[in-house]
Amino acid sequence: MTADRSYVTKNREQLERLRALVDKLSDQELAKPMEAGWTVAAVLAHLAFWDYRIVTLLDQWNASGTPPSSIDERHVDWINDAGKPLCLALPPRVAARTAVEAALTEAQLEANAKAGNPISVLRAEHRHEHLDEIERKLKASAR
Repeated sequence: MTADRSYVTKNREQLERLRALVDKLSDQELAKPMEAGWTVAAVLAHLAFWDYRIVTLLDQWNASGTPPSSIDERHVDWINDAGKPLCLALPPRVAARTAVEAALTEAQLEANAKAGNPISVLRAEHRHEHLDEIERKLKASAR
């Protein structure tokens, strides 16, 4: 039986969307305020943080040979809040570039798939959610 790898296409589509947005955003647009005290750049850094979390889990697993346990969903809000000052402190262009560079490699995806996908590597939904928010904000502020 073939493993479901539809997430690869979804991830790739949203990564290309992210890359295109980052490439076209001006420094002024990256500094635009978002909801709850975030900026466009900080939201992009937030995406990078969560992608790097998966990369780190996969790297630790590769080094130890033991799949890491996934994070309890109850921790997400305080983790986001704790990381927010760091996301806001990054220069906007660095935050934007980091969001693109944090994407998983094909080798990491393959290793996860071979082990039965113990780590959720579907990043497309999270990217999609925040890219929609950014695009709505930029469209509203352009009026």
